[in-house]
Amino acid sequence: MPHAGESESGDCCVVKAFDKGVLVAVVDALGHGGEAATAARIAAAILEKYAHESPEVLIRRCDELMRETRGAAISMASFDKQNWTLTWLGVGNVTGSLIRIDPTATQRVKRMVVRGGVVGFNLPELQSSVLSVVPGDTLVLATDGVRVDFTESLPAMFGPQPLADQILQGYATHNDDALVLVYPCSAAVDGSVSEQRRA
Repeated sequence: MPHAGESESGDCCVVKAFDKGVLVAVVDALGHGGEAATAARIAAAILEKYAHESPEVLIRRCDELMRETRGAAISMASFDKQNWTLTWLGVGNVTGSLIRIDPTATQRVKRMVVRGGVVGFNLPELQSSVLSVVPGDTLVLATDGVRVDFTESLPAMFGPQPLADQILQGYATHNDDALVLVYPCSAAVDGSVSEQRRA
């Protein structure tokens, strides 16, 4: 959902398969409009080209090649389809949430710890986290055009597209670009890269 009055969005996403897994990422370039869209496309191209690399290396690549742009917030998860794990990392204000299929899980919604900073000119110390996933778990990434309290009412059983629709329609701030990406963790293992998103 572009900012009101804009024809382009500075928010974009990447879902890219590689030999051992899938990279799922969301980019939120600073501001909105054409310059933000250009910055987001630069980051997306880097992430797609080097999807097989670790999140830390990917963030550093983006930081180096985005220094002439306005910069961006980027969060990503790299799925290992052999070990049923994801490694995630975020810089800036793109939220990441892992929804556990098990309703009795101690922490049914696990939130990514994002580092303050901007990819392109203010990179923080990078430290990714590794989580185990099971069939039915779902990853949700959302830009700051979506209120963070959407995680308080995430259903345990909900299809990717309806969930993306529900989050965007119910929690978009309408004062910035907004993007929601919903990705079923099982898709990373069965070879599918079809993500559900509303932008």
